[in-house]
Amino acid sequence: MKAIAPALEVISSSYGSSFTYTKHAEKANKKAHLWHYHPEIELVFVNGGAGKRQIGSHVSYYTNGSLLLIGSNLPHCGFTNELTGNKNETVIHIKPDFLGNDFFGIPEMKKIQNILNQAKGGIAFGGETKRKIGEKIESMENQQPLERLLTLLSILDELESSEEYTILNADGFSLEMHVQDNDRINVVFNYVKDHFQEPIAIDEVSSMVSMTTPSFCRYFKKISNKTFTEFVNEYRLVHASKLLAEKPISINEVCYESGFNNFSHFSKSFKQYTGKSASQYRQEHKTIIM
Repeated sequence: MKAIAPALEVISSSYGSSFTYTKHAEKANKKAHLWHYHPEIELVFVNGGAGKRQIGSHVSYYTNGSLLLIGSNLPHCGFTNELTGNKNETVIHIKPDFLGNDFFGIPEMKKIQNILNQAKGGIAFGGETKRKIGEKIESMENQQPLERLLTLLSILDELESSEEYTILNADGFSLEMHVQDNDRINVVFNYVKDHFQEPIAIDEVSSMVSMTTPSFCRYFKKISNKTFTEFVNEYRLVHASKLLAEKPISINEVCYESGFNNFSHFSKSFKQYTGKSASQYRQEHKTIIM
């Protein structure tokens, strides 16, 4: 079995700026399919569309776009592809010390420092915050460097004051050894992403990262605060949610296309995960289906 190499993304600041600002039209973000990590904090706004959010050990399905703040070295997958249906995607990368080591220590920056600390678990913003901040992020495209920087600081300040947010890895996601742990966990995440529709044997995944099965199970639970089996099942259930909302196929087909080989188990798991039956979930999201 060949392990998939993890991706450490190297990011260079935009010309004349202390951070990067990149706007992708529709499905133009070519890195969207890769699990990757980087020391930069990432602020991303997906304008419209629906798709998967895969950040740390959190996996969920979003609709009507997404506004995310992702902490330093928190592994994540891209959020758009040819099926997302978004208008565009704007990504901002900020080095933790992009304004100097002491800048965020001054009293005026206390709120911003707080939101950047919270971003270690990944944050998703919704409601009016997503709409309002999304517009601000897109307006930065035509701003001069100083105005763009001031807008960014204003955005971070407003995000800290928002109550319309969810910490995605609220139960904890820890990569204490950084590069070694990131490389190892990215191999695992990439493998699950590419093979979740097939049976996945824990002993095979363990061998991919040169660990015994008991050691790998303890390691994964320590890092993600969930078992490897729970993570794989959640990944499959989120994919099922996506299929139910987007594809007019039978629920039985959704079950098997999501990697479940037992319909009864799928139905029970889906109800426990979403609080709704698969048919109820589809009914509530039927407007997404073309």
